[in-house]
Amino acid sequence: MKIIKNEKLIKRNGTIGNWTSLVALLVLGGGMYISFTRPDWFVYSLACLVIGFVMTQVGMYMGNRWGRSPRRDEKIDAGLKGLHSEFSIYHYTTPTSHLLVGPSGIWVILAYQQIGTVTFEKNRWKIKGGGFMQSYMRIFGQEGIGRPDLEAETEVAAIKNFLAKKMEGKVVPEIQSIMVFLNDQVVIEPGEASIRAIKLKQLKGFIRETAKQRKLTSAQVQDLNHILEAQ
Repeated sequence: MKIIKNEKLIKRNGTIGNWTSLVALLVLGGGMYISFTRPDWFVYSLACLVIGFVMTQVGMYMGNRWGRSPRRDEKIDAGLKGLHSEFSIYHYTTPTSHLLVGPSGIWVILAYQQIGTVTFEKNRWKIKGGGFMQSYMRIFGQEGIGRPDLEAETEVAAIKNFLAKKMEGKVVPEIQSIMVFLNDQVVIEPGEASIRAIKLKQLKGFIRETAKQRKLTSAQVQDLNHILEAQ
């Protein structure tokens, strides 16, 4: 399997996350100092605390997504290690964060770090459990699960439009999406969800199984890789 990723973007965002967290600590410290030494400057102290709190959340979000190793792209690479050389995984180089191209077709991978129990009920994905720390992280600094169904539709449409412009009138192959949970401690109860949800450890086997019915020819795979690698 070939791995293509935007290293500059990853490094830049990781650096932003680190510096944002550092500055947030300084702002919070300044706010605390003002509150103890100059009580009459209450407004400035409060402003520092609010700004510092917001920056802390941004720093935690950026750090979790871009700075902490192994990152989600590294986990996906490890989970797919051993796939045939016809497969290519693109991280942050296309309109979607993670895109897999190979004999099994074109797959938009929606990656999630959460643990706990993930369920699909009343047309909505929900996550619960995971202990106190996970509950804290869901409130402070960690991405929520959001609306994977809408996210998948948006990202599939973005890739489809992107390829349509590059393929000069050729028919764009079917683009599929899949939710992949990177933490093995997660419990998935997908119910009647329209999008498939699996654990990372199941991903390689699933892709190999779908590749048996070969969705793309070798020529199609080469053409797509040529387009995507030219970005």
